[in-house]
Amino acid sequence: MTSDCLSLVFAALADPTRRAILARLSTGESSVTEIAKPFKISLPAITKHLKVLERSGLITRSREAQWRPCRIKAKPMKDAVDWLEHYRAHWEESFDRLDEYLKDLQTKEKNHDHTK
Repeated sequence: MTSDCLSLVFAALADPTRRAILARLSTGESSVTEIAKPFKISLPAITKHLKVLERSGLITRSREAQWRPCRIKAKPMKDAVDWLEHYRAHWEESFDRLDEYLKDLQTKEKNHDHTK
């Protein structure tokens, strides 16, 4: 995934309404009207959110007669998770080093208290 596509995915995920839409679509395809039901925003606003999700590659929209189902696409989300995973390993190593440092400080503090 190119960094531009990754930027589109993260930008799409930055909005709580779009994340809620993705959560809804993770249970199966839905029409725009079905997606809009739980939200207290207009249908055109939902459509704008869907366009952002579609542009980022996180969903697809198709047409079956009068029904326009939306479906989630896992690949862009997996690409984002893979990118984040690289940094998770870095942070875990940093936290492990910090944990060791704090344990050393506690040991030194206990030893210092016992010598008083």
